[in-house]
Amino acid sequence: MIIGLTGRIAAGKGVVANYLKGKGFNYLSLSQAVRDEATKRGIEHTRKNLQDLGNELRIKQGNSVWAQKIIKLIVDGHHVIDGIRNHKEILELKKLKDFILVSVDAPQEIRFKRVILRGKISDPKIWEDFLILDKRDFGEENDSGQQVSKCMELADIKIINNYQNIEAKIKEIEKIFKEILKECC
Repeated sequence: MIIGLTGRIAAGKGVVANYLKGKGFNYLSLSQAVRDEATKRGIEHTRKNLQDLGNELRIKQGNSVWAQKIIKLIVDGHHVIDGIRNHKEILELKKLKDFILVSVDAPQEIRFKRVILRGKISDPKIWEDFLILDKRDFGEENDSGQQVSKCMELADIKIINNYQNIEAKIKEIEKIFKEILKECC
């Protein structure tokens, strides 16, 4: 089984991914593939730079390029693929047997608080910058850009993560994935 994760910045995709890793899923990340490419090119890991690089490769090599790179890493077993941000990546991943797409979302104010708390180097530090990147990530007019809104529309399972604490979120995740995980784990 392969579970893909999409959703807005700091919605809780990492919590879902960690839960699945705890169930024996191998973790793969399109975002990490972009960061690895940025490192190779000597590009600073700001969110805007990473988005620009992701978009650049989609324009040059096709909108499913990041999914194609991740698919090459899939071996036997169950996998969770994090960081899906373009609907063409989903179309590529849906060619795989047993692929399920999960979207995770949360209210904007909660997500901003999480961004500040997690302190990733690539994350915005002030509300205005967060709003700009959140808008760009959610949906660009450019077909090769960030299109989280389109990705979320294609999701098989939708999770709203408006919880303030991780324990409540994990209980919801367990409930949602109970039936799915029965089949594979």
